Amino acid sequence: MTTELYPRERVARVREAAEKAGLDALLLTPGPDLRYVTGYDARALERLTCLAVPAGGEPFLVVPRLELPAAQESPAGALGVELVPWDETDDPYALVAARLTQAKARGERARVAVADRMWAAMALRFRAALPGAEQVAAGAVMRELRIRKSPAEVAALREAGAAIDRVHRRVPGFLKPGRTEKEVARDIADAILDEGHVSVDFVIVGSGPNGANPHAEPTDRTIRPGEPVVVDIGGTMPSGYCSDSTRNYCVGTPPADYTAYYEVLREAQEASCQAVRPGVTPEAVDAAARDLIAAAGHGEHFFHRTGHGIGLETHEDPYIVAGNTEPLEPGMAFSVEPGIYAGPHGARIEDIVVCTDNGFERMNATERGVVIVG
Repeated sequence: MTTELYPRERVARVREAAEKAGLDALLLTPGPDLRYVTGYDARALERLTCLAVPAGGEPFLVVPRLELPAAQESPAGALGVELVPWDETDDPYALVAARLTQAKARGERARVAVADRMWAAMALRFRAALPGAEQVAAGAVMRELRIRKSPAEVAALREAGAAIDRVHRRVPGFLKPGRTEKEVARDIADAILDEGHVSVDFVIVGSGPNGANPHAEPTDRTIRPGEPVVVDIGGTMPSGYCSDSTRNYCVGTPPADYTAYYEVLREAQEASCQAVRPGVTPEAVDAAARDLIAAAGHGEHFFHRTGHGIGLETHEDPYIVAGNTEPLEPGMAFSVEPGIYAGPHGARIEDIVVCTDNGFERMNATERGVVIVG
């Protein structure tokens, strides 16, 4: 799977994209862009690790010498990219600048794109090392490459979805009257790791009124009988790809008003998923859910976008929101997660979906109705 996820030709595609964008070089430090290109999940340190992709030359990966074994053992070591170690007394920024200056034979001012996640201190060091260069953000170039997932990336998202589904199937065993949100969240975090993730990215356990806060942090609040509970969880798999899924539970019989608007929400989430296909705009997918919720009188209770892209980051392009008119294409992966936050409680249903050649594929398969615990 590693060679399929991080293919050798990806570096060449990045160089071609940089040239097309009129850039003289692309500089990627530790973060999702570097991992996307090389497969190297480099640690973000004060010591510089940087992939330099000159438009007119061969790419090279500058690494601290003490990190060289990790870089060699990562997928980057099999890409044919030159690894350039530097020692503690070296200036790695000057090293990169000297190589880029050699690669650029023309005399005009250079345009260098730096990773969106590059630390400001590093961007400023590069500015000083390349005083004649215009610095721009690399995000525009990298976005066009990362927004359409390859079959291997879709497979990685499918694996992540199955792993988080296994966690949700265990949640009813954690939800007991008298337990606190924090206690439940700790059990869920352990389950996320048990089910194959390498890190826990977030755990939301919103009981009763806390369920009306989309980004509620687990508290010491005690879960009570008859209370709905929103559980939104996600993590990162060994592949680097992320999971994210929200399901709804109730300890005992749920309130009648909750049951009524939950059926609206379930219909809206399904309508939004069914709207996904090539050529449809993200704002149309958003409207498919939002219009139904508004028609039922809950428009003011749905106050966030319907979804966000997912891959090596939990939140990335494309965003499923009004105003985004970029047509969907096969391979685009994102969440569909409308919510209704009525006040005394709330609910959100979230699946990760991938746009296919003629529709969509869900990455999550657990029960979308309210799971009654008791």
